[in-house]
Amino acid sequence: CERTMSTSNDVKVRYVAGSVSPIGPDRHPMSQPQPLLPPDIRCISCSIEISDYTREGVDEAIRERYWKCVDELVKQGANSITLCGFPISSQLGRPRVLELLKETTNRTGVTADSQAEATIAAMRHMGMRRIAIASRWSDELNQKLVAYLTAADFEVLTVTSVGQWAKQAFSMSIEEGVKLAFQLGREAMRKAPDAEGLLLPGGAWRSLAAVPILEEDFGLPVVTNPIAQVWRLIAAGIAPPVQGWGRLLATP
Repeated sequence: CERTMSTSNDVKVRYVAGSVSPIGPDRHPMSQPQPLLPPDIRCISCSIEISDYTREGVDEAIRERYWKCVDELVKQGANSITLCGFPISSQLGRPRVLELLKETTNRTGVTADSQAEATIAAMRHMGMRRIAIASRWSDELNQKLVAYLTAADFEVLTVTSVGQWAKQAFSMSIEEGVKLAFQLGREAMRKAPDAEGLLLPGGAWRSLAAVPILEEDFGLPVVTNPIAQVWRLIAAGIAPPVQGWGRLLATP
């Protein structure tokens, strides 16, 4: 949920989508407004300011700052709260993520989700079980990612890597990120031509532009965790389907 609502249009907000993000705008200042949601859905975020995607970095950020972010988002009127960042969920492991989301809903009364769980639901919705993953993460993070998806009954046929951790991920320019998304997406599909779909995990590389083109190239659905987060609102009837940005967003 990457856009913020402009208040200059005097649009009455009917839904507030909250995100717990890995880092804040001071460390990742590039903005990329995406016309995926109508102006009466407001997106707000609070950062846990993660030091890195290591197990220690994730544990510290969740322990010290997750609930503070949740409280702040609820204070701002969030109707839902989504934990962003597939590496965060991967390091926590699926059982711990599901327990955290359950506790968040119990404490706050709002819908709690994660981009990882939204991605799982989106891939199931698109009929994907045997998947290829175009990943830029380090081998350690990839192993945790595969374990997370395997626990949700997916078969990972291949996963790429360029060895990134958080610092490298958030220092990429938009141009570098989009180029890498195409490169790794095509590499993954070459390695796993029998895959039922392609997953591009991660939000920092701005992979939205690659989705419809890769789908056209390979004739298969392509899912990213940021668009899966938007799709949750579409599937729930909160936001309308979006044309032109891939199959998932057009399919409630």
